[in-house]
This record gives sequence, C-alpha cells and structure tokens, in this order.
Amino acid sequence: MENLNDVKNKKDKDVKDVKKKSLPKRERVSFRDYLSGVKTEIKKVVWPTRKELGSFTFVVVVACTFFSLLFAAVDHGAVTALRGLLGIDI
Repeated sequence: MENLNDVKNKKDKDVKDVKKKSLPKRERVSFRDYLSGVKTEIKKVVWPTRKELGSFTFVVVVACTFFSLLFAAVDHGAVTALRGLLGIDI
C-alpha cells in the first residue's frame, strides 16, 4: 500500500516528465514560401457577397447601438443611485 508521500512523489515525477518533453522543431521556411502559403490560404476563404456584407454590417451597427444605450442606462441608474444613497454629486 502506497503512502501519501509516495503518491505525491509519483505525481511530481509525472509532471517533470511531461515538462521535459520538447516539441519537435519546425522547419524554417523562406519568406517567399511563407507568402506563397498565405496566398494559398487566402484562396480558400469564402468571402461574403455584397448583400451579406450589408446585412452583417447592419446587424453589427444595431447591436453596438443597443449595447451602448444599455450601458448608458445602467451607468445613469448607478449614478442616480449613488447620488440618492450617499448624497454625493459625481
């Protein structure tokens, strides 16, 4: 039967073994190869249509407006509550 110190030492050893393992080194590529890879990945991107872009922009503007009004209302309420409770002017 293992005692508590043996279990703790075993866990510490397991953690040290994991830390010792190093990741394999990546092969260095030239800047030209890097740009070639970027170009390849850009070709895989599915770009939105003009109509989709317009609708996405509309959703973002509406969401930003909603949250800005919500935060302004919460801020105004907090300031009003502080003025009422503490009698201070901020």
